[in-house]
Amino acid sequence: MTAATDITDATFEQDVLERSVTVPVVVDLWAPWCGPCTTLGPMLERAVAATDGTVELAKVNVDENPQISASFKVQSIPAVFALRDGAVVDGFVGAVPEAQVQLFIDRLSPPPSEADELVASGDEASLRRALELEPDHVGAVTGLARVLLDRRDAEGALELLARVPETPDVRALAAEARLLDNDVDLGSDVSGLLDSLLDRVRDDEAARREFVDVLETLGPDDPRTNRYRKALAARLF
Repeated sequence: MTAATDITDATFEQDVLERSVTVPVVVDLWAPWCGPCTTLGPMLERAVAATDGTVELAKVNVDENPQISASFKVQSIPAVFALRDGAVVDGFVGAVPEAQVQLFIDRLSPPPSEADELVASGDEASLRRALELEPDHVGAVTGLARVLLDRRDAEGALELLARVPETPDVRALAAEARLLDNDVDLGSDVSGLLDSLLDRVRDDEAARREFVDVLETLGPDDPRTNRYRKALAARLF
């Protein structure tokens, strides 16, 4: 998710609840007809952008996404909530001065730890040192898992990924590791592989797991992912 992303009822769970396990997410509930919303929104965007990715902003048009509004029990807008680990940790209602917006964001974005700075270096030695300092540092875990996968150490990557909660990035890396561990070569004919697995998914649990893992490695933006997820549902149900 970028610094400010439009969220819908359909994407809320993945882009807000799941994402908040990795990074604090600020949810801005607004509507086009709300004057104070149009004043507050840019303030939030500027403050979040200045965190360089340590906080993310999710914008929700309440007219178009009634389920999200109901989940927050919103009675007036603008309404702003901060989520961490899937739970609301802070928030406010109504337009507030920019200085108050900045303080709100500052509370969510503490200075980087030594482990954070090591992860930013990106090399294997720094990632391993970061995990010595913070064994469950998600960035260090996923970064080192990527290193291990590049050297084809699927077992080591899976053992490492088991330390942290499941997120979209963790799921994708774990799926890649399982495929590698089972000597699955995606090659260039991914659709052919998925078609062959689709014929066996109903009665073969291993084929079903492999099918889902291939989709995880493709990612949600690949047009084949949605098409084959629908095909899987049709076969199973």
